[in-house]
Amino acid sequence: MPKVTDSSATERRKDDHIRINLEEAVQFPRLTTGLERLRFMHQAVPELDLAQVSTETVFFGKRLSAPLLISSMTGGTERALAINRTLAEAAQEAGIAMGLGSQRAALEDPALAETYNVRSVAPDILLFANLGAVQLNYGVTVDDCRRAVDMVQADALILHFNALQEAVQPEGDGNFSGLLARVEAVCRGLEVPVIAKEVGWGFSPDAVRRLADAGVAAIDVAGSGGTSWSEVEYYRAPTAQHANVARAFADWGIPTADAIRYAREAAPHLPVIASGGLRDGVDVAKCLALGADLGGLAGPFLKAAAVSVEAVQQKIWELQTQLRVAMFASGAADIAALKHTPLYPAEG
Repeated sequence: MPKVTDSSATERRKDDHIRINLEEAVQFPRLTTGLERLRFMHQAVPELDLAQVSTETVFFGKRLSAPLLISSMTGGTERALAINRTLAEAAQEAGIAMGLGSQRAALEDPALAETYNVRSVAPDILLFANLGAVQLNYGVTVDDCRRAVDMVQADALILHFNALQEAVQPEGDGNFSGLLARVEAVCRGLEVPVIAKEVGWGFSPDAVRRLADAGVAAIDVAGSGGTSWSEVEYYRAPTAQHANVARAFADWGIPTADAIRYAREAAPHLPVIASGGLRDGVDVAKCLALGADLGGLAGPFLKAAAVSVEAVQQKIWELQTQLRVAMFASGAADIAALKHTPLYPAEG
């Protein structure tokens, strides 16, 4: 079991995170994803029928209508339940993947497990459970990881790595020592694949290699350029001193475009999920051309989910249509072709 802690404090923190992400400017102030530095070569004569361009793909054995992931965001509160159900219903209708927010709250208080329950509205989606990797150093066991998977009937487990967030969070858990051995035990002990996910600062090549050696089945690079969780913690800071510590890291991290390259080079055999600052289907297309297998977005979906299921459905349609048009205009008939379509440095 995880360490004894105040589950109400965890719930308040989750609500804080939702509120701050919806209400405050928490983007990286200057650091970008790096995707804006890349361009496709426009094909004026694509020799393709737009209607026949296919965005379908397969990930972990499940067929998706597009290589899109609603990235992990929230859970553990009543507000989170409404958001998760809204996102899942839209994902089910569209046939795309979804990750849940950290289920630590439900391990601490089983009554909160219901806030992650989306299978009732999304029985068929590719669904990822989620726990903080560092919690393996604070009492979370392989059995707890299995419980997290089982409670939501997930197809895989995300272990998220948020060292910088924990370091600038006054109540954060900062003991990341000896963690790889525990990650390896989870990878060996679970019946489903384990995904290693950063939360917005990217993985270095060395980190990817070590995680691959530990047995993870995929890497979600979650690079810099989107939501900065040090900025989120800046807005949660209880004192000016804590705020100043968090604010110093506003532009820390590895840009998403670089993180994808690092992951591809460090572990060519591993599937890669690209997330961190993706804003449209052209960004998703660029990530796939760089070697990613899925493109994940969180912020745009969170804002849409605060409106309605229909708003999320519209956002998915926009992303998929933008992706298809990018493929058409760069001469790629399907995802396999897109992954072999070169990108060029943007001039100016």
